[in-house]
Amino acid sequence: MELRIGIADNPQPITVTLPESTDREAVKTSVEGALRGKAPVLWLTDEKGREIAVAASRITHVELGPPGSNPIGFG
Repeated sequence: MELRIGIADNPQPITVTLPESTDREAVKTSVEGALRGKAPVLWLTDEKGREIAVAASRITHVELGPPGSNPIGFG
């Protein structure tokens, strides 16, 4: 599942590929909590096990790809 996060003052969004086993509703709940100010940082774990932190105050928008979406290609 692909997640794209827009960051203030950054022209390119951050793209994170989450494991297919990731609970979609849990991701949405975490994002909503960060956007509502309940958490200062949005923590995500990508498909390679890397942990990514995004300052909640800098998030401008979030796109969550459809379930089972696995982009193929160069980029």
